[in-house]
Amino acid sequence: MSSVLVISGSPSRTSKTERIGEHIAQRLSAAGRDVDHLRVRTLPADALLGADTRAPAIAEAIAAVAAADGIVLATPTYKASYSGLLKSFLDLLPQFGFAGKAVLPLATGGTIAHVLAIDYALRPVVHSLGARHAVQSFFLLDKHVTVVDGGISVHPDSGGPLADVIEQFDKALDGIPHSTVLGRSA
Repeated sequence: MSSVLVISGSPSRTSKTERIGEHIAQRLSAAGRDVDHLRVRTLPADALLGADTRAPAIAEAIAAVAAADGIVLATPTYKASYSGLLKSFLDLLPQFGFAGKAVLPLATGGTIAHVLAIDYALRPVVHSLGARHAVQSFFLLDKHVTVVDGGISVHPDSGGPLADVIEQFDKALDGIPHSTVLGRSA
């Protein structure tokens, strides 16, 4: 069974981005994937900003990335780029921290003017970390996400395409050779 780590890079406790990450985690779990959700905002700030990879919580988060077959990066868009919180975490990963992994870059934002932030800011980082396969990225307008009873409802204009991207990512996971990821056996 493939394992997936959803990494939410929003600093907000009430983040729609984090809820989208949880939505994706639930969808992938229902498809038979072993899914964990790392909320970068919960890591100790001193260790994160001080790049202390020996701090237990940071070391555990880095190990979770290394152990995953697939990574979902969920970030809000700030100043036409992905969040600084996510950047701080990605900077702690080894040079080829995404080697052998499928990666789904996803961003939320208030306007479609930020839609290219994924391709011009986040995707190059994903590739520089050595991702085996970066699936089609997805940008979700904040206004298309409504919080409902602790979960979310996604507007039909975004719901269908989001489901398609999740399905693409799920299929990409099937192409990841589990036996070569960190020496694990299939």
